[in-house]
Amino acid sequence: MVGSSHEALHRIFQKDPALLTRALQRVLHVPFPEPHEIAAMNVDLTEIEPVERRVDTLLRAETDEGTYLLVVESQGKVDDRKRGSWPYYLSYLYEKYRCEPVLIVITQNSATARWAAQPIRLGFPGWHSLTVRPLVLGPDNVPVITDERQAEQDVPLAVLSAMTHGRGPRAAPILESLATALKTIDPDSAAVFVQFVDSCLADPQAKQMWRDLMTAIQYFWRHPLAEQVREEGREQGLEEGREQGRAQAKAEMVLRVLEWRGIPVPEHVIERVTTCDDPDQLELWAQRAVRATYAEDLFTEGP
Repeated sequence: MVGSSHEALHRIFQKDPALLTRALQRVLHVPFPEPHEIAAMNVDLTEIEPVERRVDTLLRAETDEGTYLLVVESQGKVDDRKRGSWPYYLSYLYEKYRCEPVLIVITQNSATARWAAQPIRLGFPGWHSLTVRPLVLGPDNVPVITDERQAEQDVPLAVLSAMTHGRGPRAAPILESLATALKTIDPDSAAVFVQFVDSCLADPQAKQMWRDLMTAIQYFWRHPLAEQVREEGREQGLEEGREQGRAQAKAEMVLRVLEWRGIPVPEHVIERVTTCDDPDQLELWAQRAVRATYAEDLFTEGP
């Protein structure tokens, strides 16, 4: 189970290695050759037992132009120690495998992205013995995907968009389009992507919206992370009896989705939702809440 944004940001490329080369080509416009095959490799770069060195994710890409090692580093903040470790990683990998290494840094922070993109030059001015130029994926270049069709065309890229931009006013349309796109792929892959996004949402409001969306489409409750949410619900007294607790939780979810989307909710709507004890009816209203224009749209038949 992914427990942090650091882990999720690089493990998405283990889940879908081809996403990394698509990101290089489409986001960074780097003419990286199309791979025939991409395989995950051992991330342990330890050379002497007391000094342990590990990259976050390491992939081998076979192309017409040769074999490349794609080194993916998830970076949460500025860390000047990387000026030593990143050149070490690349030199060690080249020496061990005799393949060209490529360093890709992914971050959710614009300032960290600008820092990571700066070349690392070792040597003296005018004659650098070694230069490392990281390729950086971050909020300033990863596309903001809010269109459902675009999200469905490349679900992993839509997941990366949500992981990178899942905060502030842009979060709602990004998460909503991704929630719809997840219904077009197999449930096991969808469950993994759900966890990646959940781990990267630092904004509590965005995280709650994401969990509400996943509940509405019945993905989230099949995921291990759901047990944590159910436990939180128990602590808040939302499960006072199996059926009663289930209905109460769904009613609160319906109202929370409307509130999060900025839709005014009149008292008569609140009363009708909170007094409903039919979980199936509340489930239907939760699905409508994701697309409603007005609160009364919950009770309107039709698409």
